[in-house]
Amino acid sequence: MKFTRRSGILLHPTSLPGTPGIGTIGKPAFNFVDWLCDAGQSLWQILPLGPTGYGDSPYASFSTFAGNPLLIDLDLLVQDGWLTKKEVRPPEYIKTTGNVDFGAVVWWKLPLLKKAAENFLNAAKDYNLEQYKAFCRSKKSWLDDFALFMSIKTVYDKKAAEEKPDNSIWYAWWPKKLALHNDEALKEWYKANKKDVDSYKVIQFFFDRQWISLKKYANENGISLIGDIPIFVAPDSADVWSNQGLFQLDKTGKPDCVAGVPPDYFCADGQLWGNPLYDWKKMKDDGYKWWVARIKRVFELTDVLRIDHFRGFEAYWSVPATEKTAINGKWCKGPGYDLFKTIKSKLGELPVIAEDLGVITDEVRALREQCGFPGMKVLQFAFSPDEARQNGMTNYFLPHMYNTDNCVAYTGTHDNDTMQGWLTNLNDEQLVLVAQYIEGCELDVKKARVLVASGKLRKDMIRAALASTAAYAIIPMQDITGADNTARMNTPATTGTNWTWRMSSKDLRSVDAHWLSFLSELYGRD
Repeated sequence: MKFTRRSGILLHPTSLPGTPGIGTIGKPAFNFVDWLCDAGQSLWQILPLGPTGYGDSPYASFSTFAGNPLLIDLDLLVQDGWLTKKEVRPPEYIKTTGNVDFGAVVWWKLPLLKKAAENFLNAAKDYNLEQYKAFCRSKKSWLDDFALFMSIKTVYDKKAAEEKPDNSIWYAWWPKKLALHNDEALKEWYKANKKDVDSYKVIQFFFDRQWISLKKYANENGISLIGDIPIFVAPDSADVWSNQGLFQLDKTGKPDCVAGVPPDYFCADGQLWGNPLYDWKKMKDDGYKWWVARIKRVFELTDVLRIDHFRGFEAYWSVPATEKTAINGKWCKGPGYDLFKTIKSKLGELPVIAEDLGVITDEVRALREQCGFPGMKVLQFAFSPDEARQNGMTNYFLPHMYNTDNCVAYTGTHDNDTMQGWLTNLNDEQLVLVAQYIEGCELDVKKARVLVASGKLRKDMIRAALASTAAYAIIPMQDITGADNTARMNTPATTGTNWTWRMSSKDLRSVDAHWLSFLSELYGRD
């Protein structure tokens, strides 16, 4: 599918301002759409929408199909009559400004959502119940198992916390029949815990209604939503638990091998991600039904899809589950074009962005080109002195080296430092290289540092992305506001402080909107 020249902003809904504890998909999200319109932007890119678990990463969720309950707007639930204003008044430890404290938000918000679900089930009018039942029927392929998974998990996570086992994941801690997804055991669980299981379904109904309303508003105002999925799913997820035959697991449900990346210049031990690996042969045998359903679900919620770690479809790094590092892994062939050919035959031509960063082989490039997917060009990756001046500025992340318009330009991604933070912390040699390339004139270190401090170099980096030949240009919101490295969304291979950044309502400045609108019009971006 041919991408036309467009531009937009990368901002996950959790980072939206104005609501207690965490950004939501209520009024602040609609206000952001209005700001995008004022800014002449037509794309809003988000991170994966699934319910997050330990570490709060949207790339490791309890379900690739479900929505994150923490994004549900409580004021809209009050408006619908499922909660009262008094009930949603936040306690003192929940702040409207500042970064997200996920632990505090979960402690406060999830019980409110369960209460709203209970009120819905007890008092909903017939037309509300019909909408809910229609939702349950249309999402049955994943919703029933997700609700059961969360209900069982809540009980056994509490027991795990009390007894402190080394591994509280479902295959190591749940009763055997529940862990192995035994139909009779699940029927008994549902019979004994019907209200609890159903409450998880209602919460997903709340999410779906609010999100679809936001998507409709965005689309009506000319804004397309870019969704995101990781190639792999979390081991502690309804996806693995309810589809054990589609993964490389032993007879207890434990992974035989797990995902990672091999040792490289950045990490001598490689990276051991720990995700279960797909059994691609079994997936092929059933027509990739799970993948078709997964992609279809994303396109119910968004208009364009970015697939993380695209190279894993050509070949993936498989590490025995008993290993402590990724060193002793091996490359195994992925499904290649066969998967995407099947998806296309079932769902038609789809606008997909392939995350093709890292060490990419000719085979991966060939697969991406065969699929017709645009890849990614990240400006922060373009300025290594070793690969620049010594090689005639041939780094293919540099705008003048883009050999196609079938790509997406970014100043940075969720895994990068903010642009202002990155520029501030460059060494002298690298900073001068960046400044001279972007400004188009000879500069010394002192003048380059002045350009950083004033914000001019940051803004000119944004201009370079928008001016490039790339079909799409996406700018993280932190780069628009000029936020420093304290606003970084994620630092790979670390835990504890990631995914927490929230913008301020004051960050939605009309002066920035006017500037972006001018640049987008100047460079022919819708």
